Amino acid sequence: MIEQPVSRTVAESQSERTEIVFPADSNALGNLFGGRLMQYIDLVGAMAASRHARAITVTASMDHLDFVAPVRVGELLILKASVNRAFKSSMEVGVRVMVEDVEQQHLRHVSSAYLTFVAVNRDGTRLIVPQVIPETEHQKRRYEDAGRRREMRSGETLRKKELRAALTPEWHY
Repeated sequence: MIEQPVSRTVAESQSERTEIVFPADSNALGNLFGGRLMQYIDLVGAMAASRHARAITVTASMDHLDFVAPVRVGELLILKASVNRAFKSSMEVGVRVMVEDVEQQHLRHVSSAYLTFVAVNRDGTRLIVPQVIPETEHQKRRYEDAGRRREMRSGETLRKKELRAALTPEWHY
């Protein structure tokens, strides 16, 4: 019988990452490439998920990503990740990205994302993850919202599966 892991608070696995944007990370307008921001989001999200599961985690999906404002060369990015909710072997992680204006001592929101990570062992077998204990009102709201987003993702997954099954053979890859 598989033993159920101990539940953990949101605070126990929160992760933060800070980056400076260099010219090699930017497009012709001097703004951070969206793909590079996605990489940073995936990395900080994986850190939070791994801390929560105390295991290797793999990205299952990034189903919601908003680019709110551009990030310019020379700006400091601050990425914060929290596990919103854990299910059986998967976890929803929310990532919020801010830019710090060091001169004005001001933070500006530039992006948010929701990712799903799955805990696995070295053989790739899924592992049961600890449940999340939300403590603050904000964490409790994110916990409930994560359950609703999971229901929507499940419906979308089923719809895509049915769509693929309906495609003619010449459309299959």
